[in-house]
Amino acid sequence: MRILVVEDEALIAESIKVALQEAGFVPEVVTDGDTAWFQGGTEDYAAAVLDIGLPQLDGLSVLRNWRQEKVNMPVILLTAKGSWSERVDGIDAGADDYLVKPFHMEELIARLRALVRRSGAERTPQMEAQGLILDTRQMKVSVNGAQIKVTPLEFRLLNYLLHNRGRVVSQEELATNIYYQDQEPDSNAIEVLVGRLRRKLKAKVIETRRGFGYLIDADDPA
Repeated sequence: MRILVVEDEALIAESIKVALQEAGFVPEVVTDGDTAWFQGGTEDYAAAVLDIGLPQLDGLSVLRNWRQEKVNMPVILLTAKGSWSERVDGIDAGADDYLVKPFHMEELIARLRALVRRSGAERTPQMEAQGLILDTRQMKVSVNGAQIKVTPLEFRLLNYLLHNRGRVVSQEELATNIYYQDQEPDSNAIEVLVGRLRRKLKAKVIETRRGFGYLIDADDPA
């Protein structure tokens, strides 16, 4: 799942990016308020981690603009201050949660997962289809009880397809949601990735809709 990270302090932004990647998310980092406002309003994200102190346009203004434009993704605000009045301003602007710097990355990940689950983008930490079980907390994949070793990229692909059960997902949409922003996959990268996964899983879980994309059937209970 894509997460928008808005943070102008390079070390903090990089730490958040790495932590999110290790947790199975696909973070995209921007460093100023104007870019954040535009990108959050025109791209599809599961959630945003938004610093209040930003150049060009402050985080609270970005958040107010998003909410006025009906951008309803969950937002965690970050701030160097912990004042009661700033927390109130953040909630009034439409924030879903609030973290004061410095914070533990484990807490950020836990809060982010909770917000994504409540928003419906992540229904459960464990999903199942035809004997395949994917656990987003332990980052494990198993088939009929046997654990399958997958790469982080393969895990993200399975995760995205399972979250969109019953819907055909195009190669373009998959690439956008599983590759990091500094990666440029080849034109046949998704096809190769799906083929490799099928061989590992040894289960007909991922279906192909020629000319349209890939599907995990919604008829199997998750």
